[in-house]
Amino acid sequence: MSLPSPSSSSSPSSSASAPAAEPRIPEAVHRRRWWILTVLMFSLLIVVLDNSILNVAVKTIASPAPTGIGATQSELEWAINSYTLVFAGLLFTAGLLGDRVGRKKVLLFGTLVFGIGSALAAFSASPGELITWRALMGFGAAFVMPATLAVLMNVFERDEQPKAIGIWAGSVGLGIAIGPITGGLLLEHFWWGSIFLVNVPVVVLALVAMAVLVPDSRDPKPGRVDPVGVALSIVGLVLLVYGIIRGGELADFTDTTVLLSIAGGVLVLAGFVWHEKRSSHPAMDITYFRKPAFSAAVAAIALVFFALMGVTFFSAFYLQSVRGYSALQAGLLIVPLAAAQMVFAPRARLVVDRFGARAVCTAGMLLVAAGLASFALFDAGTPVWVMCLVFFVQGTGMAHIMPPVTVAVMQALPREKAGSGSAINNTFRQVGGALGIAVLGSVLSTVYRGDIEGHLGAVPAGVREVAGESIEATLGAAAQLGPVAGKPLVAAANDAFIGAMHVTALGSAAVALIGALVVGLYLPGRTRAAATEEPVQEDSAPRPAKELTGS
Repeated sequence: MSLPSPSSSSSPSSSASAPAAEPRIPEAVHRRRWWILTVLMFSLLIVVLDNSILNVAVKTIASPAPTGIGATQSELEWAINSYTLVFAGLLFTAGLLGDRVGRKKVLLFGTLVFGIGSALAAFSASPGELITWRALMGFGAAFVMPATLAVLMNVFERDEQPKAIGIWAGSVGLGIAIGPITGGLLLEHFWWGSIFLVNVPVVVLALVAMAVLVPDSRDPKPGRVDPVGVALSIVGLVLLVYGIIRGGELADFTDTTVLLSIAGGVLVLAGFVWHEKRSSHPAMDITYFRKPAFSAAVAAIALVFFALMGVTFFSAFYLQSVRGYSALQAGLLIVPLAAAQMVFAPRARLVVDRFGARAVCTAGMLLVAAGLASFALFDAGTPVWVMCLVFFVQGTGMAHIMPPVTVAVMQALPREKAGSGSAINNTFRQVGGALGIAVLGSVLSTVYRGDIEGHLGAVPAGVREVAGESIEATLGAAAQLGPVAGKPLVAAANDAFIGAMHVTALGSAAVALIGALVVGLYLPGRTRAAATEEPVQEDSAPRPAKELTGS
């Protein structure tokens, strides 16, 4: 075990922020920490890349065979949500297992499973198969995501963690940028399954790099796994989100199946909380949430992804179906959002040092809300530069939210519980995103169906109901009518979708404003210590001469 630093208690401000001095990082690990971070970013990239590619490919997958597999809007949502729900439901267990058996081991295991799921998803013959293999990919990703952040916390000293987390968060922006462009290029030259098959060589490279560079670490006093808690969380989320999606499909949230699903989901999730409070080995330690700053941080993560993921889902249809851009062009238009995150996320810690987490995160939430609300002004002729500006504003806002709140969550726990902290951080992120797609996707579907139904008179009765499910279905029906007879239906579909998008965008902005209120009230402001203390020089304390390296 590494020895504590001689200077670990020399600074009052340091002791105030950390209840107990943490052992120093082994020298051999410390020297290669930035290479390790690069590998962790590479691991994270394959998870983020997959979702961003899929968002660009939804239009192609929704097309009839052989171009796509004829997935409906609901099936597309489940192709995304099956991944996210399995991911979110297993993050608890994956984080605990990483703390128990070793984070490197679960990282390698998760990456391998993710690669296998990607290969199987590439050759899906039906929407049902795609949903199944996406769930397997989510299973693998559940072991990757918490392990990357947990390893990061165990190879960087506390004073360098905000910088490393900022770079880690910025790699999400890199994935968002590379995903749509890669997806667009692949879809222009290959079949839709190539967007998943491309993950396989990336996985192989990641596995080799992890085996060589990443050290292993674990909790010396791990807790037991909580299978009951994991099962309750998965069942509750699936019931809740299914009810919301079903309500959107039927354009009727009073339907019995919808109400039963939503009510059942709420009850099961309430049972999950009750179980966790009383369990001797909870999957999620509820006591963490007694700290207002911790609760505000995880709430901010959930709310910003709730708002953003729903908009990301419908923006793909707006750019490709309404505006007529190709998948590659649509991907290039999202680059400003990713570029802003890549530029500002690694530097967010500097702004936090000057103004405090409360001010920075509140301003970031307001920027996200403004960007989302701007979609309510978009129409079929909005200039490209305006869209790019809005995406850049959204990315800038997110870049000043995610690093500070992630630091707040991770530094609230001791280093040996890094897997649990990472699981909580990523669970709320994924649950927020899944519910955002489900809720906002349902709103979009409901409003669209209500607007388009009066324009489907020329569509044959046998396909009229299906034609009103989504803009892609309506455009498909219009194509069957012919270029002349179908032209009015195309115009009506575009108008109906833009109207539905406006309503959904305003709902997203309202959620972001709630997030701004939460962080403005409960995140800590600029502390006196942060304003007055001298910056800590890297490696200012002598490192022990003999330390064990990670294996």
